[in-house]
Amino acid sequence: VQLQASGGGLVQPGGSLRLSCGTSGFNLDYYAIGWFRQAPGKEREGVSCISSSDGSTVYADSVKGRFTISRDNAKNTVYLQMTNLMPEDTAVYYCAADPRDYGGTYYLMYGMEYWGKGTQVTVSS
Repeated sequence: VQLQASGGGLVQPGGSLRLSCGTSGFNLDYYAIGWFRQAPGKEREGVSCISSSDGSTVYADSVKGRFTISRDNAKNTVYLQMTNLMPEDTAVYYCAADPRDYGGTYYLMYGMEYWGKGTQVTVSS
């Protein structure tokens, strides 16, 4: 199982970015995918998760209404569209995968089984 987050960068407050999670080595159809982030000196935070079964989504309160997670199984890719970015969104963002059916709320709180390398997102003027 391999995952690689990309698409990070420097953006001004109020701006947008789209992160991509490229996957390989497993059938994405059967895995839930989550996005997590970690800012310097802070604990890891679950940002969003999309299920494998019905495509249902879960978001952290801090990003609801601003971030959107989606998946394109044909391209083996999961996306995180981020809008109205704020300085407190600055962090390294990671994508993760899990074949079990524990639900997005569980995953955001406790993490997932497989992790990829992160991509840095910096929101600053």
